[in-house]
Amino acid sequence: MVQENNLKNKILIICGPTASGKSELAVAVAKRLKSEIVCADALTVYKDLNIGTAKPSFSEMDGVVHHMINVVEPHETFSVGDYKHLAEPIVADIISRGKVPIICGGTGFYIYSILYDLSYGNSIANIEARNKYFKLAEDFGNEYVYNILKNVDPLSAEKLHFNDLKRVIRALEIYESGYLKSKLNDSMIPKYDYLAYSFDFDRKLLYEKIDKRVDKMIKLGLVDEVKTLVDKGLTEKSQSMQGIGYKEIYSFLSGKLTLEEAVSLIKLNTRHYAKRQITFFKKMQGLRYLKGDLQNNINMIVENL
Repeated sequence: MVQENNLKNKILIICGPTASGKSELAVAVAKRLKSEIVCADALTVYKDLNIGTAKPSFSEMDGVVHHMINVVEPHETFSVGDYKHLAEPIVADIISRGKVPIICGGTGFYIYSILYDLSYGNSIANIEARNKYFKLAEDFGNEYVYNILKNVDPLSAEKLHFNDLKRVIRALEIYESGYLKSKLNDSMIPKYDYLAYSFDFDRKLLYEKIDKRVDKMIKLGLVDEVKTLVDKGLTEKSQSMQGIGYKEIYSFLSGKLTLEEAVSLIKLNTRHYAKRQITFFKKMQGLRYLKGDLQNNINMIVENL
């Protein structure tokens, strides 16, 4: 039995790679705890991006309140700082009502922005600079933009690969705002008492689950979903359209890829993304890995609170 007085300022994190079953587990645990879910996913924040994000449907939510879904229009940009600004008060409110917030998602930086006082979470997005550097990358290549960062903030550049374009440009955004990312002080002392769980999947099994999920997305109408977004004026330069599943289908609609090529590329890019997620979350302090069936996992999580 979970004692309410033991739950003060506690949060529960269910994280890990895409297609690993996070959402189903989070809903089941939330129902058991009579709590709410705060989603931490860089694409489900967007309205109208449903199929390609595997956004939980109304029936899949099963009566559990989900926060941080559909909070931004698809043509708008959204940063870690924006996520932190919206999500932190929600987490505080859930705790104030005597509940355990369940942070569920695969975007590690979003989860970290709640857990820690990180400087990138407080940095205001510099959209003009972001667009400028994306255009430079498009015209001259990723390495050209990376070399700009190398000149202005070599310490940050050392920690990044030139193909990690989003983070390279994020560091340049911070520079354009008058700071050096390498000199911003981050506190890695958690603000909450937390328990974090992820799934310990065999890599081959996870990749099979990813492939099946992508096939299901196509059957559910991912192509039509992207076409509708394009008809609304979104382009390949829109932040939301740079997400996996959307950029590949956009290339298909633009005639750059066949549908078969686009689907294969979605699967490949999703597998690569899952691998990066696994690597990221391995570094999370105190992360516990789950095995076994759903009910056993629910029981273990609740008993450990």
